[in-house]
Amino acid sequence: MISQPSRHCTVELQALPSRIGQVRRIVSAQLRYWHLDPLIDQAALGVTELLTNVLRHAQPDKMCTVDVELLLDRLTVSVHDHDPRLPAVRDPGMSATSGRGLALVAAMSESWGVKPQGDTGKVVWFTLPASSPTVTLPEYPAVYGATTIGPFAGALETKSVPVAPATETPGARPTVAG
Repeated sequence: MISQPSRHCTVELQALPSRIGQVRRIVSAQLRYWHLDPLIDQAALGVTELLTNVLRHAQPDKMCTVDVELLLDRLTVSVHDHDPRLPAVRDPGMSATSGRGLALVAAMSESWGVKPQGDTGKVVWFTLPASSPTVTLPEYPAVYGATTIGPFAGALETKSVPVAPATETPGARPTVAG
């Protein structure tokens, strides 16, 4: 049984240098909203590295989707691009100025991986432990996603959100949205 709903954020973008910084700020703001401030630096570093790989290596285009999902005690960040070629961690050597992205992701994350998507590309993902029970629903009912008490504050009777059962498959597209 799932005791809390999942939290999910998706950003579609073209991986350009200016967009990478914007997505890093979006991910940081989303984690702050979920009260996961201790994970901000790691998640921002990981998503920056994955998006930089899309910028440098993905073909035929730089279009991608970033998914951030908190499900119970696990934060999963994934990047789907349209290039079916799979990345590999490599040892770039001491004098190299690039090539350490996936090694950084592997070092700072709890787990990471790549899931081929056939001709439609791949998903590269990493997870961070989010065992803190600080993610809770608001004390007041939210109406249509409102996060502050407004003129319709009493319109919704329930404080919980129904959640369908989900299966956790590392690297899979999220199946539960909250």
